Amino acid sequence: MRKTRGTSFRVVGTVVLVGLGVALPSPAATAASVLVNRTGAPAPGSATSEGARITRPRPLAADTTPPTAPADPRTSNLTCTGVTLSWSASSDDVGVAFYDVYHDGQLMKSVPGTALSAELAVVPGATWGLYVNARDAAGNVSQASATVPVGVPQCQADTEPPTTPGGVRATASGTTVTVRWTPATDNVGVTGYEVLRDGTSAGSTSGATSFTDSGLAANTRYRYQVRARDAQGNRSAPSTPAAVTTGSSCATALCSVTRVTTETDLPWGLTTLPDGQVLFSRRDTYEIVRLDPATGTKTVAGRIPDVAGTDGEGGVLGIAVAADFAADPWLYVMHTSATDNRVVRVRYAGGVLTGRPQVLLTGIPRNKYHNGGRLRFGPDGKLYISTGDGQNGAWAQDLTVLAGKVLRIDTDGSVPPDNPFGTPVWSYGHRNPQGLAFDSQGRLWEQEFGNSVMDETNLIVRGGNYGWPACEGTTGSCGQPGFVAPKHTYPVAEGSCSGIAVVSGGLYIACERGMRLYRAEISGDELTDVRPYLTGTYGRLRTVEPSADGGLWLTTTNYGDKDSIPDNSNESILKVELGR
Repeated sequence: MRKTRGTSFRVVGTVVLVGLGVALPSPAATAASVLVNRTGAPAPGSATSEGARITRPRPLAADTTPPTAPADPRTSNLTCTGVTLSWSASSDDVGVAFYDVYHDGQLMKSVPGTALSAELAVVPGATWGLYVNARDAAGNVSQASATVPVGVPQCQADTEPPTTPGGVRATASGTTVTVRWTPATDNVGVTGYEVLRDGTSAGSTSGATSFTDSGLAANTRYRYQVRARDAQGNRSAPSTPAAVTTGSSCATALCSVTRVTTETDLPWGLTTLPDGQVLFSRRDTYEIVRLDPATGTKTVAGRIPDVAGTDGEGGVLGIAVAADFAADPWLYVMHTSATDNRVVRVRYAGGVLTGRPQVLLTGIPRNKYHNGGRLRFGPDGKLYISTGDGQNGAWAQDLTVLAGKVLRIDTDGSVPPDNPFGTPVWSYGHRNPQGLAFDSQGRLWEQEFGNSVMDETNLIVRGGNYGWPACEGTTGSCGQPGFVAPKHTYPVAEGSCSGIAVVSGGLYIACERGMRLYRAEISGDELTDVRPYLTGTYGRLRTVEPSADGGLWLTTTNYGDKDSIPDNSNESILKVELGR
């Protein structure tokens, strides 16, 4: 048993004080007492000293004031393997205990609060955005500093391209083609392959010598070529073409992909209305847009007020409608404000948003990254909400804080009486979940970003603790009793997945860094036959949602998704036809 500092959040106009000197069940304290990351540095929000596994109870003093954001971040001493990041000191009412350094939402290093710089290891050829957060001894985390872009040079001048891949062959199964080839060689090393279809890019691999091209036209002849690339960006000549003709019908899970429209801002949340029309959110312009699937025509339905970006991944995020939308047309929205993440609902009538939004839930911590954001109505009629840890890992284990959780509320924002902790919290121990989907048995699946090792797909249970930050996927302290293990994990380089959807027994997972759409078969309470599709074909994929005709909607997130700047993107909204 342990005592925690007081934390407040607002549910439908009522302030609920939770944890002010109140003992919590021991499972909530299990991982929070020892929070050390894989590099030995203290996890953000932990009370451990750097590199040590020393259990220290949280202070009982009610320090709820976070430090100010670190100022003037700057880099120096950039080489192909390292860089120095420096900043000006934050201020705090008690004192800054640690600074946590990130690149693009991934924790790199934690240093003591007396340090104003950090030596960082980098990857040759990488383009990263570096920033720093301040953290006090009570675990309060500042908002992030400004982002410093860094283009890491290569370690040596390499102008020699790889050899041309050989043995290229293509085989068709319905409207899907599999291309295979023999490896190329390079004086330094081959880092990947680009696959060309009829002379234009069909996708890429990070080193694999096979590629699956899905969603093609039936009875159509295609020519495929492959070229190799190295870390310096040198490319081989295209290979000898291999021709293949697709079959007359779809024989695989994914039959065709159609670009219905393009977008200059990031399409984040998406939902289908009973009449077949689609609504989606533009994250950085704060707008809700109506899309006619038949024509691709877009109309702005309205703008959500009181939204603020985070110079990162905040803005207007997930949207959802309840099953009774036709009779009671509310649109539910999660968005970032100047002080928090919150859930609101707004009336939708005659194709437009009407009236001021009703605020249902406030007090969800926000930061540059790790805001979560997905909304999903369950078959029980309750609204489920995914929240990120706000770049404070300890919050994921703290039942008095709404960060790092899956939340569950009624449509008016009240807390259902059967919630496990008497609060909106349904499950906890999450890092940055952005995917929620229910299967035909009414079970909730969740998709979660890892830090640098593993992403995970989880089957959510009432009151379950999913282990962050003590473990990432199956690494760390995941053998600890009380943690719920993931149903499937993915290397971060092949994952970094956001939205998920369930259609006809298949779980579809949209991945950003991995630039692919996974399909997994739901078999009992396990995931089997996990296969990638569209690898590299459309770039980074953010949101996947069921369509009214039994297919999928799919959105890309390739440009401007880390800066909160409106209309600096070039994205697609895709319609996917499914097969068997």
